[in-house]
This record gives sequence, structure tokens and C-alpha cells, in this order.
Amino acid sequence: MARCKRGNPIHGWINFNKPVGMTSTEAVTYVKRLFNAQKVGHGGTLDLLADGVLPIALGEATKLMGYSLDAVKAYRFTVQFGSQTNTDDAEGEVVKVSKNRPTHKQLDEILHAFVGKIEQIPPAFSAIKINGKPAYVRARSGEDVKMKSREVEVFDLKCVDFSVETAVLEAIVSKGTYVRSLARDIGEKLGCYGYVISLKRVKAACFELENSISKETLDKMVEKGESPRTCLLDIGIVLNGILEYVASPQEVWQLKHGMQMQRIHLKAGLRKVVTQKGKLISMVEIDEKGTLKIKRNFNC
Repeated sequence: MARCKRGNPIHGWINFNKPVGMTSTEAVTYVKRLFNAQKVGHGGTLDLLADGVLPIALGEATKLMGYSLDAVKAYRFTVQFGSQTNTDDAEGEVVKVSKNRPTHKQLDEILHAFVGKIEQIPPAFSAIKINGKPAYVRARSGEDVKMKSREVEVFDLKCVDFSVETAVLEAIVSKGTYVRSLARDIGEKLGCYGYVISLKRVKAACFELENSISKETLDKMVEKGESPRTCLLDIGIVLNGILEYVASPQEVWQLKHGMQMQRIHLKAGLRKVVTQKGKLISMVEIDEKGTLKIKRNFNC
């Protein structure tokens, strides 16, 4: 006998403004409970002490979380000069101290060294797994964790505010980039050390801070008897840059039944397929021969 799924089959995205002090896992749990949803996941972890954009996928949208995880992200963060911590943020213990402080000009002169493809060593206190166990678990148990350097890309990096002790920076980065590592490395290059004391994600893929919704707002909606479903975004919102193909009713039936199709007049590449009413039904790949192959179907 088939096991009944718990919760409701709700599909879409919530552009959640995660508050400081809430983990990304706790944010997913909160949204899952709020919607009584069957399936929920997030599109890119935010640190406990960070806030801002955390895309949360519900139902069939979870099939597209990779597009959020792989997307370019933008951050605004504050670096504290004069110290380095073992976590590279304010949560950790100070391990190095310096009396040196940079000038605004000195900071601006070295930022270009961190733009482009760079080698970066992730923080020991991170979710990266080492032999199946998260690095932060090993680090918290006292293990001497050695993180491997990896290539990431910083598309833009600039200082937007400066004082003797701190600097506020804005960065646009590739997936896998750790802002905490960026702050640490900037401090080391300046010869004064540094760590992150505040971190805000302002954009992830198509999700932006100004359009995000807070836990407080969602809670107030529920208190007023309003449905939080009005805040759900379409599951295909992360596919805005992908070419669209509008399928006929017969083609929709064929796709839903896994049938291979020929579309010689379409160029090779990835396509999102929608119904004549604009509902996303499939992601397909068209090869050089014009054969349409299903990569993913959506049941919503």
C-alpha cells in the first residue's frame, strides 16, 4: 500500500529575507511549517550571522534549485580591521591581532587583486564536507582542519564606506565563493588582518533583497488570516534567461508521457516548454539533429 505524503503539494518559490540568528535549515523548516508543504529546500546556504536573500523552493520548484545554487550572487559586508578569527567572522575566537590600520587609498589599491578568477581557501568552519563530514563539525571538535584551495570568480568588488576600524564592501561573486575568506585575505594583504562582522546577501539569481519577504511579514499575514500563498513566485522564475517553446495540447500530452519529439526548426540547446497558458511543464534539450529530449518534467 502506497505511503501517504504528509503536507500539501504546494509549488513555487519564496524570496525569503533570512534574519540574523536563523540558520538556513531553520528557515526551510519555518517555511515548510508555514505552508504545510510536502517538500521544501533552499537555494544556497547563508551563515547564521548573515541575513538577506535566501531563495526557498517548494514542491516542483525544488527540481530547479540548482539554477539558484549555481547563480551569481551579490553581497554587502563589513570588515573589521586589526584581528583575525578562527571562523573569519564575529562568531569565532581571535587568533591574530595587529596594530596596523589601512587607509582608504590603500584598501582601494589592493581590491583589484581580488577581482577575476582567484584561488581561495574556504573557512575551516564551513559546510564543505571532508571525507563525508562537514568541516565545521571537525573544527568544532578540535580537529586541525586543512581546507584545499579552489578557484572562484569575483566579478566586482568595491568599497562603499570606510572608517579607521572598518570598511563596507560590495561584491558580486560566483558560486562557491566565501565572503568570509575574501575578508580574511583582504586583511592579510593589507597587513592588518580582518574578519566579517556583518554580511547581507542582496541578490541570488533573479531574487533581490528589495523584493524579498521577511519572517515578520509572513507571520503578520497569518495573524490577519491572509494566505502566505500570495507571496509564492512561479516555479519557472529562475529560468528567465532560457529560451521558451510553447507546446500544443498534443505536444504537452507527448511530453508528459515521455515521448521523444522532433523539432528540426529549433536551434540546438536548452529550452523551457510551457503550455499555451504559460504553465511550465518541461525542461528539454534539443540536439544538433533537432531531436527534443526531456531533461525534466514538472507535475504541477
